[in-house]
Amino acid sequence: MGLGPRSPHRAGRRFPAGGKRGRGAKGSGRPPPGRRQPPCPPPDGSSEPALDAHPHLSPEALGYFRQALSALKEAPETGEERELMAHNVLKEVEAQALALATNRTGSEIMQELLGFSSLKPLCRVWAALRSSLRSVACHRCGVHVLQSALLQVPRLLGSPAEKEEDVEEEENGKDGPLETLEELVLGLASEVCDDFLFYCGDTHGSFVVRTLLQVLGGTLLESERARHRGSQSPDSQKSPARECKPTDFEVPETFLNRLQDLSSCFLKDISVFITDKISSFCLQVALQILHRKRPQLCAHLCGAVIGYLSSRNPSANGSPLLLFLRDQTSSRLLEQVLLVLEPRKLQSLFEDHFRGQLQALAAHPIANFPLQRLLDAITTPELLSPVFEELSPALEAVLAQGHPGVVIALVGACRRVGAHQAQVLQLLLEAFHCAEPSSRQVACVPLFATLMAYEVYYGLLEEGGAGPAEHQVDMATARALGDVTVLGSLLLQHLLHFSSPGIILQSLGALTGPQLLTLAQSPAGSHVLDAILTSPSVTRKQRRRVLKTLKGQYVALACSRHGSRVLDAIWSGAALGARKEIAAELGERNQELIRDPFGHHVARNVALTTFLKRREAWEQQQGAVAKRRRALNSILED
Repeated sequence: MGLGPRSPHRAGRRFPAGGKRGRGAKGSGRPPPGRRQPPCPPPDGSSEPALDAHPHLSPEALGYFRQALSALKEAPETGEERELMAHNVLKEVEAQALALATNRTGSEIMQELLGFSSLKPLCRVWAALRSSLRSVACHRCGVHVLQSALLQVPRLLGSPAEKEEDVEEEENGKDGPLETLEELVLGLASEVCDDFLFYCGDTHGSFVVRTLLQVLGGTLLESERARHRGSQSPDSQKSPARECKPTDFEVPETFLNRLQDLSSCFLKDISVFITDKISSFCLQVALQILHRKRPQLCAHLCGAVIGYLSSRNPSANGSPLLLFLRDQTSSRLLEQVLLVLEPRKLQSLFEDHFRGQLQALAAHPIANFPLQRLLDAITTPELLSPVFEELSPALEAVLAQGHPGVVIALVGACRRVGAHQAQVLQLLLEAFHCAEPSSRQVACVPLFATLMAYEVYYGLLEEGGAGPAEHQVDMATARALGDVTVLGSLLLQHLLHFSSPGIILQSLGALTGPQLLTLAQSPAGSHVLDAILTSPSVTRKQRRRVLKTLKGQYVALACSRHGSRVLDAIWSGAALGARKEIAAELGERNQELIRDPFGHHVARNVALTTFLKRREAWEQQQGAVAKRRRALNSILED
């Protein structure tokens, strides 16, 4: 479909939905990320080939550890029995640590067993692996054991046993005292530092480096934890960097000093970490950690990356950096750089390298992702205004090219900064062909949610020479709501948080009960209802006007995985009168609710049995809850 100026007689279009927000997702236009995950081990469960000379794990030993893990899971969470059992099992793990770690099934069992470990057993297991640390760290199964051991550090580092200065006696012929957990982590960091390029460039070893950086920095990134869990779960989703929810924990100063040492290693071979697809992931994680714990070093690393890329392949057509924005490996690194740059340097980067190129970047299958991160990082009107001025004329073309993520990021920037909101909403209405005639504006929510233009959504054929048809209410109410996309839901959530979301609320109010129910039951669409309930721009009156459409749909809502969550949220904010209406409607089909796996939770939350049998007691209870909520809101408002 052509991308020329919009004609009132042009046929409708279905905007390609773009990819999921993870890179390389189906339909995203982004090429697969290459060797991001380690390859699967051999199907027979054997360890690495004989060249690695790893010890063999007998079937009997494997069966013992499997039964031991099952027994630990069934044991009471507290008590001496479980503690003693874990201690004995981990002694056996210590004796066969290398064989377990390098066996596919044994590795999975060992990872779970480490979660039951107290401080000293973990240190003993770690020490048992230390003599073969390099081969374990670069082994397709062993790497996950080391990651699991590192991920126990936040739980065990501050335990009382670690603070005691007692030294364990030599036992079983071992040489020297047992090292502390701090010493083991620093020892691992020293070994990695001594051969930094090797570990970072190894498909498996790079996972250890990334986890080690987080532990040294006292910050666990949600995306990295999910990736580690997802190593055995193909359905796990990889969160983009901007969605990370870091978890901080206290670490000794020695950890932060060693983090600084490792970070300095990136500067020695910056070209490798920019261009090598495996090593680049280590630098991306380092930037996220340093941004939180050592911002000056983070800025220095960012400057080194930008400086190196800006000096390569000089071109008369623009900044050399633009070439790397189109490269699969370096563009990923630049995405992270954009997210951690301070506002002043981000402004300079835009003026020196991005200005005048935004529309071309938005159209590119790879470069549109770094552009989205640039938009995500905007926090000032001074940067948003020139970006908006340059991108806004191409908004419909960007949607047609299958890059709606760029548009969502621009709308998100307008929401965050609080500027250009009315303008971007008008451009969206025009892009989806529902700006004129004005009667079409009431249909904007279904169009935005499904990322379809008006004519496509309603299956209209425009005749040549005829202007856009008026909106037909009967046609709209008769049509079931289309499939809500993730990006369409995000777009509506942003718009509902605009300072004046009136058009969106009018369109939501025009939906029929079944249509709004479909939205609430959708995995993506249910978050639009969340935005209605939480947006400070939506008044109580506007909220009630939209939600009253759900009257008659409460049972269907309660018996839905996502709808029941929406109903719980509605209930939490409802006044006593609204709660009576909801409870009365649910009470008519009480038995159906009780039998439903989701409905029975709603019935319990509503105290439906009390409502049906002891109405007066129920009203007193709900009145007290409402009073406490009003008091809390009053305190929060003050």
